[in-house]
Amino acid sequence: MWILSLLACVDGDAPIVPGDTTEIVFEVPKGATGKGLGDELVSQKLAPSEWQWKWFIRSNDASCIKAGKHAVSPGMSMRQVLESLCGAPIPDDEPFTVVEGWRIRDIDEALAAKGWITAGDYIKLAESKAVDMPFEISSPTLEGYLYPETYMVEPARFSTKAFIERQLTTFQERFLSKHKDQLPANRDLNAIVVMASMLEREEPNPENRPIVAGILWKRLDNSWNLGVDATSRYTLADWNDRKAFLVNLRDPHEPYNSRLRPGLPPTAIGNPALPSLEAALAPVESEYWYYLHDSSKGFHGGKDVAEHEANRKKYDVW
Repeated sequence: MWILSLLACVDGDAPIVPGDTTEIVFEVPKGATGKGLGDELVSQKLAPSEWQWKWFIRSNDASCIKAGKHAVSPGMSMRQVLESLCGAPIPDDEPFTVVEGWRIRDIDEALAAKGWITAGDYIKLAESKAVDMPFEISSPTLEGYLYPETYMVEPARFSTKAFIERQLTTFQERFLSKHKDQLPANRDLNAIVVMASMLEREEPNPENRPIVAGILWKRLDNSWNLGVDATSRYTLADWNDRKAFLVNLRDPHEPYNSRLRPGLPPTAIGNPALPSLEAALAPVESEYWYYLHDSSKGFHGGKDVAEHEANRKKYDVW
């Protein structure tokens, strides 16, 4: 008779706390058994009592429980909790942010600092293009196409190749698939990406990037040297190494020196985000050939050398 009374108290299909849908991430330790979880389940209101949980799993196989994190709630029944614990665990994803303008080497350094790769692994694949590419890339490296975004990654299963391919797919989804038909006849995709990478570094205000793009394209189309100082920083180990930057700035043999060498730099100088890519694709024409930024990062255009020099004096920019 007492067994029947116990059975009546163990309803595996009754909500443990009716109406409570609060999500709880319950972690099953490695090697844990269904029986051994009873106390912790009760403490988190995921079982009515330890003896009821143990009685329930006597007639319901709990050997399927998987180690890891599982999403459950007190509003579930013991049967639903068991099903959840037997399901696929929640991946241990962590956010990883690729900052706008970061170079291949910067991404490699950040991934290595996390301990997810050996330093140089990302550089090797990205510079050799040794991945499956979802679209044609004419650049000698993948610089410029590794879309800056916050990605959720699973450190324990991190794959450098898969991550790069994911970045390329994101580039395709965010930019290329929406704008492929808008590429002008005289500019290929790589030219747009290289220009966008310079805009990312040259103009801090995204709203001003189309006008800066117009100035730089105008210089290029009129056989002017671009004169974008940021390009001379690209090969530096430390972007802000001023001494090394000044050496590059005066070196006519430095391939990324756009003051002394004509045309676009050999590759993008970083990985631009959507505002820079769209600005490079849709530049705004203006009367300006020159520009500078004041101490508050405000944009000031100049129609000619005289106006540019006047701006330099006015805003103390040398």
